[in-house]
Formats: sequence, structure tokens, C-alpha cells
Amino acid sequence: MPPKSTDYIPISCARHSEYELAIMHRSLLQLRWEMEDGSITSDQLLPIDLTTRKQGEFLLARTPQQQEIEIRLDKIL
Repeated sequence: MPPKSTDYIPISCARHSEYELAIMHRSLLQLRWEMEDGSITSDQLLPIDLTTRKQGEFLLARTPQQQEIEIRLDKIL
């Protein structure tokens, strides 16, 4: 059975550290991730912050169009 959208699967500490370093150095990331509808998208993003909520951990990032988006870390491919 596929995981429910609230069944967060923790990512590795190494991957988490990579995101933290990219935030500190304001490095652009080329990411692919699964959307809530199951589709796959990709974009070059400026990582801004990492947040944790009951549903899991999230990357807050800015798109080239200056839109802020939030991606659940375990949905990044």
C-alpha cells in the first residue's frame, strides 16, 4: 500500500545537511519532486529554510519567478 500523504518517511542526515548548507550558502538547487497529485515536477530553486511540523519536514524555497513554495523532504527525488 502506498504511503499516505501524512506518512512522512525521514530522509538521511546527510541529505538534510546538504539542504542546510545550500541554505547557508544561498546555493541554487536543481530539484525534482513529487507533487500532491502524484505528478513529478522539477525546477531550479533557492532554498530558504527547513521547517518541521506534525506531518514531516519541509523545504521552503523560492522559484525563479520569485514564488515561495514548500516541498516535503521525503517527496524530493
